[in-house]
Parts: sequence; C-alpha cells; structure tokens
Amino acid sequence: MFDTLSDRLAATFKNLRGKGRLSEADIDATARDIRIALLEADVALPAVRAFIKQVKERALGAEVSQALNPAQQVIKIVNEELITILGGDTRRLRFAKQPPTVIMLAGLQGAGKTTLAGKLGQWLQKQGHTPLLVACDLQRPNAVNQLSVVAERAGVAVFAPEPGNGVGDPVKVAQDSLEYAKSQQYDIVVVDTAGRLGIDQEMMQQAADIRDAVHPDEILFVVDAMIGQDAVNTAEAFRDGVGFDGVVLSKLDGDARGGAALSIAHVTGKQIMFASNGEKLDDFDAFHPDRMASRILGMGDMLSLIEKAEQTFSQAEAEKMAANLAKGPKEFTLDDFLQQMEQVRKMGSLSKLLGMLPGMGQIKDQINNLDERDVDRTAAIIKSMTPGERADPHIINGSRRARIAKGSGVEVSAVKSLVERFFDARKMMSRMAQGGGMPGMPGMPGMGGGPGRQKKQQKQAKGKRQSGNPMKRKADAAAAAARREQQAQGPGQDGNAFGMPPEDFELPDEFKKFMD
Repeated sequence: MFDTLSDRLAATFKNLRGKGRLSEADIDATARDIRIALLEADVALPAVRAFIKQVKERALGAEVSQALNPAQQVIKIVNEELITILGGDTRRLRFAKQPPTVIMLAGLQGAGKTTLAGKLGQWLQKQGHTPLLVACDLQRPNAVNQLSVVAERAGVAVFAPEPGNGVGDPVKVAQDSLEYAKSQQYDIVVVDTAGRLGIDQEMMQQAADIRDAVHPDEILFVVDAMIGQDAVNTAEAFRDGVGFDGVVLSKLDGDARGGAALSIAHVTGKQIMFASNGEKLDDFDAFHPDRMASRILGMGDMLSLIEKAEQTFSQAEAEKMAANLAKGPKEFTLDDFLQQMEQVRKMGSLSKLLGMLPGMGQIKDQINNLDERDVDRTAAIIKSMTPGERADPHIINGSRRARIAKGSGVEVSAVKSLVERFFDARKMMSRMAQGGGMPGMPGMPGMGGGPGRQKKQQKQAKGKRQSGNPMKRKADAAAAAARREQQAQGPGQDGNAFGMPPEDFELPDEFKKFMD
C-alpha cells in the first residue's frame, strides 16, 4: 500500500547522499519533495503541514549542520517524525481488573469488522486468553452466520442467540453475552456491531446504546485503509458521535494509496492499535509505529520478522537441526530440508517476508513476481522420493530422477537442479554451523576461511611440487640430501647458532670483485 510513498521518499533521499553539507535551498527542496510525496499518498493536509513544519525546523537546526553525515541525519529526522505522526509508542489493550474485558468493534459496513473479530479472537487466544465473539450485527443479511463461520475457523467461541437478518435486539444480545461469559469463564468479550454504508443517526444511536449497556473497556474503530480521505471524516464523526479508544486498520495489503490511514492518529488523537494485512486469519498483528515508519522508508522490519519466526519455529527442532549440521553435512537430509521449508511457509507469504528485510525495496518488482508455487513444487519433488533417497540423495541416478519427476509432475531437470542446490546449501549451512562463517572469504574470522580451509591450505603447503625433468629432480634430491647432512652436523662445525658462516670462510674469486 505504501510502495509509491516509499519510492518517492527513496528518490528524495538519493539526491541528498554524497553532499558534505546541506544548504537551506537543499532542505527546502527536500521538504517540497516530501510534501508532494505525502499528498500524492493521500495523507491529510493538516497532518502533512504539521509533519513538514517539524522536519524543516529540525533540519535547519544544529543537529544537521553539525552532523558528520547530514543526509543520514535528515533521514533520521524524517523517520522520527513519521513515528510521531503514526502515534508514537505502541498502544496496548487495556484489560479489566475483573473479567470479562469487553472490546466493542465499530465502523462502517464493508470495513471488515466481522472478519476482524475472528482475527482478533485468534490473536487474543494466542496471547493466552479465552475470548468470546458476540454477534450484535442483526441487520446485515447473514452477518450472524458469517461470524459463526469465522469463529469456527479461528477456533474461538461465539455467542449468537438471535438469527439476525433484521430479527432480534442487539442491545439485549450484548447484555446477555456478559452473563454468559461470566458463567462460562470467558475472560474477553468481543462485540461485533452493525455498520452502515455511510454515517447516519440510526447507526450512531444503536452503537451508543450498546456502549451504554456493556460499558466496554475498549472501543475499537475499524477503518478500511483503502477508502481515502473519507476514512478521516468517518473517524471524526465516530469520535464525536460514539467515541472510540483506538483504531484498527483493515485491508492494509491493498494497492490503493493508504496515506489517509496514516493521518487518522494525527487528526483524531487516537492511536492505531492493530493492522490487518491479508485475508487469512493470521494476517493480523499489533500496530507498531516505529516498525511501520521503518518499512515506509525502506529500512525493513526485522523485529516483526523475528517475532513471526519465534511464533512459527520450534526451539527444540531448531536446536536439534543445528546439532546435526555441526556433526557434518551428511546429517542434514532432504526430510530436514522439507521440514524447514514447511515451517517457513507457515510464517506467511514469501513476498511479504522478503519485504520485511532491509533494502528489499530496490528489488520490489522481482519480489512481487515471485512464484509462491515453487515451494510447493519443491515439496512435491521431495515427497515423491523414497525414504532412502531423502536420507542419501547421492543414490539418485538417471532412472530414479525420471521416476521422481513423473511422480511430482515436473521435468527431470527440475529434480536434478533441486538435488544439486540441496548439496550446495547443505555444505554452506554445515560450514556456518561449525563456526566457519560464509564460504569464499578466507582470512576473516566468522566470515569463512574457517579451520577446515586453513588445514587444507597447510596440507597443500607441506608437499613441494616436483619437476617433471628426471635430471633436475635428481639434482634437487642431491641438494636436499646435502642440506640435511649439513644440518645434522650442528652449528659448531659449519656454522653457529645464528646460521652465520664460520670464521675461515672465504668468498669465491668470482664474487670478490663485487666487494671492492
């Protein structure tokens, strides 16, 4: 969603790099480019004005003029101001002192409240809570049925006593849900309310009545990040009519200009708390302003990537695999490779994971064109092998390759390529596990050229190459024998302890003329 904004900002900062000192004209031009980039990204004008004012004031101050690298200092200022406009520190949920904690979802129809209720329920369950989803959207056709399906997929409980489709009182359902939650030991109640296509008095009144009936600990305003400037207007209307404590951004994976979503925290004074960036139930997480600012500026989001890996990968399995690799390459089999690959797939889309790495914005087109099915093809190839072939791929010959290719529906060349790439990857991972670092960089500790390579070089140095000429080989052998005999005589006869010649030593006549 923020690709266009990221590209414009990257181009702006590129013009600054290489300048040892920034003039006032340079800062004005940079501020103008940033302003245009933000307005094109649909960021609200009041937010843009406040942002540019802060950046210019700080850029013209002493922190840039006295910096060793002014361009980097300007980027640092823009990053910090982006974090501020996005809400500053990460905002956490407030929980009630006496359960259940009541969370009420509000927003327009089509913003994604019902799906988001399921995502939030699953996220809370992973945090160790027992949430209950409550169907209070009794107007929209099949809204109750949709929430039940989403809750079943998320593995959380649902309270839906009324069929909906215009039947039932949403305020009574909300009240009854609290008693049900207390009796069934649910510690969090998530209330899904009705929306409208636009702001109207009936919807506002119903939301206010539910609020007064259940006294929610958190009211979350769900906003579609793709609707542009109307998101800010709707947020202001809800803030004044019903009130809310935090914002949830949905459809953050869209390709629309999402700048309006960035403006909500500044315009309403309420922070963004959660963000939904996909259709799957797992595509949902707490919103971190500092990480989002880092991603917009093309610096990646390593913290989120690490958290995803920690949630997906088993610590015991990772330690077991590392121990196997340290023993030697042969301990790492295609079964281990397949297991690792499946764990990576559990983390989500490969293009999204790569997008979290710093500097990946430069190869954005290649990442977007990445074929996710390549991983499935690789898994199919490995699963078409026998247990013996997976344990020892060296036994895979031509006839075996043909059988595997037929079983997995690929070309024979694909099987051969996979096995070769597996051997290369296994060697590299084994070397890294043994402390050798990355191969191909000798002499740098931790960066390759580890103990194995040094030993190999020492072995090669021990054996001296012999000449192919028999006469020269014989002369070399005689000279070596003479040297060994001279060393055996000791320093007291033909030399001293420092290898100096004896006192009665004389230079040959042909060398004496050079000493005159």
